[in-house]
Amino acid sequence: MIIGAHSIIYSKSPEADRALLREVFELPHVDVGDGWLIFGLPPAELAVHPSETNDVHEFYLMSDDIDGFVTEMRKRGVACGPVRNEGWGLFTHVTLPGGGKLGVYQPRHARPKPMGLRKRARTTARRSSRRRAR
Repeated sequence: MIIGAHSIIYSKSPEADRALLREVFELPHVDVGDGWLIFGLPPAELAVHPSETNDVHEFYLMSDDIDGFVTEMRKRGVACGPVRNEGWGLFTHVTLPGGGKLGVYQPRHARPKPMGLRKRARTTARRSSRRRAR
């Protein structure tokens, strides 16, 4: 049924933000045409928080060393906010070239095991790759 998650960052400068993800964060990617990049991400988590409003979603990246991450980003000329201890984790944000902010945190909460691919999804993926190889 579920085989992954697809997150979207909306940007006033998508080319610059894509360059940051590709060149600074060094995320693996595919070009699906005309420079439109889709980036691979590490395993993800999903939480549901109470809210007075529906259709509000947030996206954060996680780091195992937030201080090291901030140091590396600053060396590469990427602005980061101050690191704050939020209890559930150590949080900062990166200012993207397009002006948006992307949260990054070092979790201090329990983490679930990554979801494995179901047998059907793995079989379908193998069949697709065999067809492309022919």
